[in-house]
Amino acid sequence: MTRLVALPVTLLATMMVALAEQSPENQSEEPDSFDIEPPILKENLSEESLSATTAPDSDVARLEKQFERAKRNAASAERLSKIGVLSKMEVEQRFLRVVRCESDLANARLAHAKEEVTDQESQVATGESTKDELEAAKIALAQLTEAAQLAAQKRERAELDFAEANLRRQEKLLHLGSARKSDVNRAQEKLAELKAQKN
Repeated sequence: MTRLVALPVTLLATMMVALAEQSPENQSEEPDSFDIEPPILKENLSEESLSATTAPDSDVARLEKQFERAKRNAASAERLSKIGVLSKMEVEQRFLRVVRCESDLANARLAHAKEEVTDQESQVATGESTKDELEAAKIALAQLTEAAQLAAQKRERAELDFAEANLRRQEKLLHLGSARKSDVNRAQEKLAELKAQKN
């Protein structure tokens, strides 16, 4: 009996490995598809790298890399969902992560622009900079403020949509007997919390 089961499983595994090796998309699209990154320990950082990670420019650069990685992961999610590797919930989570990273990046750029305006104001006061440069920095700040507000609205909407979809999913699973009432309650609480934050 065991041999009858083992033979098809072995053949299936061999075919999947062969198909994965032949697929050109696997080699070029997802070199770093892990969503979880280990935390950086402070004792492993030297003084130069510690000061570099706290600088606003490096924070923006780090968030840009996270945003690009999240976009790549989300782009491959639809294909992986169609072939059954990812669930619909995991696909939704990847797209939500893109929106969150975009919002975090917009906020970091806004904070950096505020620092630039403050620096320009002090330089104008000391005569090191012109008023035209200050005005340009203020215009950039206004544009980044608007972009950050739009990204925050998009994030609120995406998180609310995800919470509503999760609640519907948990209710269906409860109806089918695959979920517990506590899962539905937790999903309801999360949705109520997001709606309260929006108001």
